[in-house]
Amino acid sequence: MSSVTRPWAAVSTAIILLAATGANALAQERTALQTIDFPPGYETEMMLAELPPGGCTGRHSHPGIESAYVMEGEAVVKFDNKPDLPLKAGRPLQFAPGEVHNVCNVGSGRFKALAHYIVEKDKPLVTRAP
Repeated sequence: MSSVTRPWAAVSTAIILLAATGANALAQERTALQTIDFPPGYETEMMLAELPPGGCTGRHSHPGIESAYVMEGEAVVKFDNKPDLPLKAGRPLQFAPGEVHNVCNVGSGRFKALAHYIVEKDKPLVTRAP
């Protein structure tokens, strides 16, 4: 199991996160937009998350809350113990701390969401799930 840390918070370029999904490696792009040291002991991070058509994030979780708003495209969120969640532009969504999920773009165009993470300071933003 590997972790992705947040050294890119000060970098304004897109980051490609690769996730192994079976034998295929698919990419999610995250562009760091803003990081705020708040509330005490936590960081609030705002990112633009994108997936190409057919792309998936891979199964992962976050050490804090993720709240997002779908800006473009269509995707499906797959969970281990609850029904799939279809997403379309204009829909908000949330993931609980530690909730394992996999977002897959099921549309013909790029999937884009504005995501906010409130996570404990110095913890990895993303933890890959087996």
